[in-house]
Amino acid sequence: MRMGYVLDVVQTQKLIMTPELRQAIAILQFSSLELGTYVEQQLQENPMLEIGEDFENTNLEETLSVEADVSGKEEEKDKDKENEYDIDWQDYFQDSSDLGMTRAESCREQTDYSYENYISSAPNLMEHLMRQLGLVKISERIRVIAEYIIGNINDHGYFSYSIDEIAQEVDEPAEKVLEALKIVQTFDPPGIGARTLQECLLLQLNYLNLDDPLVCAVVENHLTDVADGKYNRIAQVLGVSVQEIQQVADLLKTLDPKPGRNFSNQNDNRYIVPDIVLNKADGEYEIITNDTSVPRLTINNTYRAVLGQSKGDSQTKKFVENKLNAAAWLIKSIEQRRLTLYKVTKCLVELQRDFLEHGVKHLKPLNLKTVADIVGLHESTVSRATSNKYIQTPQGVFEMKYFFSSGLSSIEGSAVSAQSIKKTLQEIVDREDTKTPLNDQQIADMFKTRGVKISRRTVAKYRDEMNIPPIRKRKRY
Repeated sequence: MRMGYVLDVVQTQKLIMTPELRQAIAILQFSSLELGTYVEQQLQENPMLEIGEDFENTNLEETLSVEADVSGKEEEKDKDKENEYDIDWQDYFQDSSDLGMTRAESCREQTDYSYENYISSAPNLMEHLMRQLGLVKISERIRVIAEYIIGNINDHGYFSYSIDEIAQEVDEPAEKVLEALKIVQTFDPPGIGARTLQECLLLQLNYLNLDDPLVCAVVENHLTDVADGKYNRIAQVLGVSVQEIQQVADLLKTLDPKPGRNFSNQNDNRYIVPDIVLNKADGEYEIITNDTSVPRLTINNTYRAVLGQSKGDSQTKKFVENKLNAAAWLIKSIEQRRLTLYKVTKCLVELQRDFLEHGVKHLKPLNLKTVADIVGLHESTVSRATSNKYIQTPQGVFEMKYFFSSGLSSIEGSAVSAQSIKKTLQEIVDREDTKTPLNDQQIADMFKTRGVKISRRTVAKYRDEMNIPPIRKRKRY
């Protein structure tokens, strides 16, 4: 056997994660809003990119439509030039500038706007409380303490500091701090500035003039039992009927345990912008890629001309060439993302047509591998194409991952989606007799009569996922 070093030439194939490939993968995973932000960042970093109406990768129909728009705009410009010297006599006689009154003043007389028409956002919790504090007639020392207390109220409306801690911070006696806190607790919304849940509920009961001793006793000593649905235990301890405890529990459910959450702060609102829009026309679904937030990119011809010059700095040409390649790859990646989204959505429409026609109960079980085999892509590509994206359908706006769900086999051998089972489970619970609610085994037996094989543990798991309480909490006395 020969021992030693030998040089061999072997041809192999392997995937190299280049920066361009990483960029394409990231672009595919971006939602429309994230892609718009990323494109704006690239416009600032790459001088070769600019915003335009059309670009090289558009198809023939888009090109024709753009040309039609351009020709229409040119015709409008010609008409504007023809009518440039035409006088609108109606506007001329409405102009009262020769009467010593400018046009802006005459328009202001017709429509009078106040500053309230220009409020950009609703006040947050702190602003709402400070506005009420300005209307209260109190001493300056108490006002300073109250402002400090308002500044330490969290987003849920609770004051999480002790009286002694605030007294040390503001260098005032505890009695003054407690007096200021009592003033803040009278503000709107009811229950604001409470230190515990019990105090929050008692403040709201006091605001509603519901000083029932039974209700106060339940709030102070038996809130945990109310949450667990142990009404019999509370009735035995307090010596009242179960029906009275049921009425008290119903009253407590109408109160707000977090009074400060109704006031929005900056950037609290999050709006869903669907990446795909499905419109039904003549029995067929039209797929529209919603990329209106993403500007159309083109290559800057001024910088491109630098490459065609015979004379010039080599470093400058190299810089422009690198930026040109990066810009072309970015445009190609965005176009590839759009095509991939279209293919995946078209496959989902074909496989989940019953859901689009009849609702959630007709959603079929589906996995990534099935869609990947039909579209001709890898499972990871389909996963990236459907992550963080939403689709607007005739049934509502759903996350694209919603269409991929596990399922159970029916007695007939067909598969039933988990989302369909959850929808049916919610309908069963809504129609049950509240005096004798169904347990998990009874619900499983009802599914069996409908031809769906499901165990009691699976029913309990789906019930927990849907936040449906157990039988003792659903029972009405």
